Amino acid sequence: MTEITPPTERECERCGRRDIWDDDSESWVVATVDGERRVGNPHCLHEWDINGAYNPMQ
Repeated sequence: MTEITPPTERECERCGRRDIWDDDSESWVVATVDGERRVGNPHCLHEWDINGAYNPMQ
């Protein structure tokens, strides 16, 4: 049986925003790196780094 594994983190290639998947809230949340929230530019149309190179198949 094939198992689909969705991504658990993503980063905007334009502004550097980083998100992680939060299982408790079942949504993406802004990641904290070295004590700083990686919010990026709030007006950015985010270009996430999840593309054809990501393989969700186990």
